[in-house]
Amino acid sequence: MTDVVSSAPGDVADRDGGVSRAQPHEHSRTGLSADALHRAIADHLAYSIARPPSVLTPEHYYRALALAVRDRMQQRWMATTQDLLHGPAKVTCYLSAEFLMGPQLGNNLLNLRIERQAREALAALGQDLDAILECEEEPGLGNGGLGRLAACYLDSMATLQRPSIGYGIRYEFGIFDQEIQDGWQVEKTDNWLVAGNPWEIDKPDASYLVNWGGRTEQYEDVAGNHRVRWIPRRVIKGVSYDTPIQGYGVNTCNTLTLWSARSVSSFALDAFNTGDFYKAVEDEVLSEKISKVLYPNDEPEAGKRLRLQQQYFFVSSSLQDILRIHTERARLPLSALPDKWAIQLNDTHPSIAVAELMRLLIDEHHMGWDEAWDITVATFAYTNHTLLPEALETWPLGIFGDSLPRHLEIIYEINDRFLEEVRDKFPGDTERERRMSLIGEDGGKSVRMAHLATVGSHAVNGVAALHSELLKASVLKDFYEMWPERFGNVTNGVTPRRFLALSNPGLRTLLDETVGDGWLTDLDQLRRLEPYAEDPAFRERWRDMKRANKSRLAEYVHASTGIELDPTWMFDVQVKRIHEYKRQHLNVLHIITLYNRLKRNPGFAIAPRAFIFGGKAAPGYFIAKRMIRLITAVGATVNNDPDVNRFMRVVFLPNFNVKNAHLIYPAANLSEQISTAGKEASGTGNMKFMINGALTIGTLDGANVEIREEAGPDNFFLFGLTVDEVEQLKADGYRPTAFVERDPELAEVLELIVDGTFTHGDTEVLRPLVDNLLHHDPFLVLADYRSYVDCQARVSAAWQDSDTWSRMSILNAARSGKFSSDRAIAEYSDEIWHVGAMPVTL
Repeated sequence: MTDVVSSAPGDVADRDGGVSRAQPHEHSRTGLSADALHRAIADHLAYSIARPPSVLTPEHYYRALALAVRDRMQQRWMATTQDLLHGPAKVTCYLSAEFLMGPQLGNNLLNLRIERQAREALAALGQDLDAILECEEEPGLGNGGLGRLAACYLDSMATLQRPSIGYGIRYEFGIFDQEIQDGWQVEKTDNWLVAGNPWEIDKPDASYLVNWGGRTEQYEDVAGNHRVRWIPRRVIKGVSYDTPIQGYGVNTCNTLTLWSARSVSSFALDAFNTGDFYKAVEDEVLSEKISKVLYPNDEPEAGKRLRLQQQYFFVSSSLQDILRIHTERARLPLSALPDKWAIQLNDTHPSIAVAELMRLLIDEHHMGWDEAWDITVATFAYTNHTLLPEALETWPLGIFGDSLPRHLEIIYEINDRFLEEVRDKFPGDTERERRMSLIGEDGGKSVRMAHLATVGSHAVNGVAALHSELLKASVLKDFYEMWPERFGNVTNGVTPRRFLALSNPGLRTLLDETVGDGWLTDLDQLRRLEPYAEDPAFRERWRDMKRANKSRLAEYVHASTGIELDPTWMFDVQVKRIHEYKRQHLNVLHIITLYNRLKRNPGFAIAPRAFIFGGKAAPGYFIAKRMIRLITAVGATVNNDPDVNRFMRVVFLPNFNVKNAHLIYPAANLSEQISTAGKEASGTGNMKFMINGALTIGTLDGANVEIREEAGPDNFFLFGLTVDEVEQLKADGYRPTAFVERDPELAEVLELIVDGTFTHGDTEVLRPLVDNLLHHDPFLVLADYRSYVDCQARVSAAWQDSDTWSRMSILNAARSGKFSSDRAIAEYSDEIWHVGAMPVTL
């Protein structure tokens, strides 16, 4: 090799693309100049990709650039890991069943601050960076807000130089790719790993054995102590795949560790030789299905067992890894575990970790119960993400005991000791004991995982101010009354690096020129935009930027769906998981209302608007899939009717993910956050829209409350019942038909759905959706209909005054600083984890 290492490999490019302390002969593995990157890409094309120049494709260049960028992260990664192992700093371990990472190349170029150099290096090779970025497959490691939040938090922990390890599952297949066929959602296999993943490094030496099923037996050890031994029915191996997580503009590069399931002995030669070919690979097949697919259908019993197995598999592998690092690498005593590690449970999915850590400490390390319990509670913290009872996981006792017999014994012991505390504090309150027990009795005995997480953690937080208060007042009320000091709030946040700088380059340039680039790591600096809201010239530049973003999205919409959108129209966007509580059907009722008005009155006109939807429905969710069918049916009718399509277009964008979100959030004028008050824990899509200058129409639900407080009531479109009004309406006996009876327009809208107007005369296909609204309406769609439609009229009036709308848009972005994930991680680190910054020196 002719390269010489004449510059510090850890030099970070400056903000405008130059390299601090750059040298003329940078190493091709670590140099940050365009020349060093050019040489690195060429080397990887020859030696890693191994293709002659005549057959190279953009995908080959993508992989070569990705490997070159990963090389530049490697030394930072190793230095961070070295400091983590042997330094005094405390480390956060973030346990999450999902990490919706999104494409990594652009994000890593941004965080290393070498975007311009990469563009120049590729241009010298005859390639365009934007085309290369399009080659990256989205990792199928998450589904919705929970997983995307975890990814934002990894980005912020690295940027704030807080040492951390994310732990999860390396799903071979994502939840599914969504196609729309004849108006229906169709699920296709998300084979995201088919071409490999250049960002991960497999580490088979970091593997652990995970037990499953079987029985337990009691024995006495050599010292005469009573012990329990777990004799499993099966043993699975968890193999580590590590991905570097680079912070913005710093040397800190943390780790995401994902576990892949393998069989302990993958091939039974004896069975093969006797002709039993299935038996020869049976163990491998049974083992590897654990990490095969994100979130199997858990309606049937087999699905429930697999879901539980997934959760235990990644939790056990992760805790074994933490204990190994702690005792063998850092050489610390187990009593110091809470001083070195803060383990955060991201919702209830990893809550089996409480029982597993107890098992490891008691059964494997022969620690006494009281000491092990004190360590466990001091180490764990729990984030609750939902108020929906069905999302507070419970496992039938039979399935749980058959799958994890030792853990059921431990949970019973935890429960006995815990209920003794309850009796001491609330003597004679047997009903409270029943409500708080870790073992539920209603509808058959079950293990209550949210209760286990709450009892086994020293801190419990909700994810928005309203959500945290509702937690204390409803689903975890008894626990709050017992341990009020454990409960707190950390409002969610999103990373401005990905969801503004990377996805909205036009706004990034405008912000940099106007207020400087400090907002990338301190989003509160956007407050300096406020005076510019009164500047006509700046408002015009703001509109130009937004219009360019809308043109970008319109091109994508046309390529994806064939529907043409006018970028001068209002882009009204609702993209999120399809669920009744998200109330996409309320949005559609408004669209049908406008359609009906236009058809009834030829002289009627509205401010032109494009209604854009996106999101996936769970494969087994009957009503949610019909909500998609309703959207597409109404869209087809509206888009093909010349009386209407001059004013309205309706789009359902298939396969909503992080990659196309980069186009959607920057283009939105109006953000639909219309869940029933008290049902959305926080939301993060609402924050992504806000930082990109979209205005919100929403209820006082989740983080909407705080968004309205920050933006100001005049810059937020509020409608709907409050939490208290929702509860009162239900207590009084909610009768949905009463709202239809006194609102003739609503009655007409519902009749249009069931009379076949939008379904070519088919009166049955959407009837279950309307029947559900008329006879159940669990999320009060009909009760909020009139308030929502009237609020949308105010939206249209505001839109027609471009200066007023632009002013409101600028102020929304300017006041979005609170919703940075950097702020959220600083709060977690300072108030819950007590994890300080650990600057890394190269």
